[in-house]
Amino acid sequence: MKLLRSLDLRGWLLMGTAACCFALTSAVATFTSSAHAGAALEERKLPMKFNWVACEPNCRGWVSAVGIITSDTPKDFEDFARGRQLGGATVVLDSSGGSVNDAITLGRRFRNLGLMTTVGITQQNRGRPGVRPAVAPEAYCESMCAFLLLAGKKRYVPDAAHVRVHQIWMGDRADDAKAASYSAQDLMIVERDIGRLAKYTFDMGGAGDLLSLALSVPPWEDLHELDAGELKLTNLVTTDLVADVLPNVDVSAPAMADLAPKTQDRFGEESEQPHPAKSTKTAEAAVPTGAAPVAASQK
Repeated sequence: MKLLRSLDLRGWLLMGTAACCFALTSAVATFTSSAHAGAALEERKLPMKFNWVACEPNCRGWVSAVGIITSDTPKDFEDFARGRQLGGATVVLDSSGGSVNDAITLGRRFRNLGLMTTVGITQQNRGRPGVRPAVAPEAYCESMCAFLLLAGKKRYVPDAAHVRVHQIWMGDRADDAKAASYSAQDLMIVERDIGRLAKYTFDMGGAGDLLSLALSVPPWEDLHELDAGELKLTNLVTTDLVADVLPNVDVSAPAMADLAPKTQDRFGEESEQPHPAKSTKTAEAAVPTGAAPVAASQK
């Protein structure tokens, strides 16, 4: 009888120890995932950076493009591309959008190089030395990023990715667009930018539905997330096969938690005014996804 009780007690102790170990392992995994998510979110709040991700053997590698499109982004890309053979490579995007003019300039450069595009978060080794880099699909491509995505010769969007659009607005008044006042010159700038964006959209092979969906969402409403049908309707997606843009790459890496957008971002572009002192820049006025508000850019 005593032996049986001793065995029962020993069994309970073993089960308890195993449960503690499991809980500890889960806690470590959750902490690691949160740490990766936090790092990715911080990068998205900064000006866009480009990095070449090598994943040999049997994988060409890709360009990681993370952050907000600013007036410096086209030049930063040229500096990054100098001396590299990027023709036909894939750009993996994770961005809250940014300047209209500069996104258009960058998009045309992507197309000239024959680049392909997708949405994702690059994970270099996922905490394990010797492991090839992968792409986590749960990423965001918002506002002007959607038009940068459109620049790809081939375009793939994972099911877990979020492509979200909204209307062009004056960047320095986007936070309280209803209460702000506007001049005839302001309206001219917005209309001119819409015209430029429309020409770019059609030049890239996009559909008018993309412009229609984006321009129907005012800045005081949440961004509109495109569903699978709308991604195809707008021609933002040209293939359902990830292998067409990222052959031999793991795109089923654990999704990044805590990356859901908290606020709506704004976008616009630099204008060319006759009086430099009053020149207006309709740029990212604040609110990259999950970021704290920042002042509107003036130039």
